[in-house]
Amino acid sequence: MGRYEDSEQWRNIVPIPQDDGGPNPLASIAYTDEYSEAMSYLRAVMAKDEKSDRVLDLTEHVISMNPAHYTVWLYRADTLKALKRDPLMELEWLKDVSLKNLKNYQIWHHRQIIMSQTSTLPSTELGFLTRMLAKDVKNYHVWSYRQWLVAHFSLWASSPTSTELAYVESLLTADVRNNSAWNHRWFAIFGETKSTNPIPEEIWEREISFAKTKIYVAPQNQSAWNYLKGVLKKRGDGSEELEEFAMQFVDLAPEGEVRSSHALDFLAEMWSQRGEEERTKAGKALELLAETYDPVRKNYWDYRRGLLGLGKAQEAV
Repeated sequence: MGRYEDSEQWRNIVPIPQDDGGPNPLASIAYTDEYSEAMSYLRAVMAKDEKSDRVLDLTEHVISMNPAHYTVWLYRADTLKALKRDPLMELEWLKDVSLKNLKNYQIWHHRQIIMSQTSTLPSTELGFLTRMLAKDVKNYHVWSYRQWLVAHFSLWASSPTSTELAYVESLLTADVRNNSAWNHRWFAIFGETKSTNPIPEEIWEREISFAKTKIYVAPQNQSAWNYLKGVLKKRGDGSEELEEFAMQFVDLAPEGEVRSSHALDFLAEMWSQRGEEERTKAGKALELLAETYDPVRKNYWDYRRGLLGLGKAQEAV
């Protein structure tokens, strides 16, 4: 006897068992009896398009056994909407489910659906996300949801009430190589596509200065260099003003030291846009990358050097 079969509450439902392909299926899935029964009753209520309290209880039971079941999440969301349930109660219930299933995409999609039914951001939401990211600071699903939250509730860095910059700065102080935090910083500042206002010069200078500060902390950290290049490209200005900065990490002399291969790449990209003399310097930088500082990507650096129209690079001894 089963949990639902024995229940007076479910007496009027005829369960629909899973059809794996007839009485002798080739490769049926070995579900537990508990899961098979719950799903058979869920199929039955879905076939009737029933939206009720008992359906919510049933979906909660199925989710506890299989939190990746996308169809169950969608039907639960539809049921909640039909019953006009308080979305804040659902968000609260989701917290424990999320903490027990850190890498589950369906949970975060469901949270987004429910959150979209609220008119204002719940005061506890960002704190909960901080708690989630403390368990896995590079959890892609949480970061994707946080970006949606920023866009949906206009939590852009330009907003006087936004705490996004302060949060990502705390993460980058703890781990300057946290590429997820770098990505979110970019989104919070430059992702506001609906705004037609030009970005103030002080913002450009602030972001360039921030990236430089973090590069000093870890010169071989690619995230900060990529962020710096992205800011320069978006601003539409060249990187000439940062040549002196990048040269602090590079010495092209025969016995010179290179403290950052990413600085070499940065300089090579900048020099390649100039005259013949500096294009030659770009070729030297790319040769150093190919032969000494990043030989794993030798073919890529050689390709970049070939685009400069220079002669064949000297073979490493």
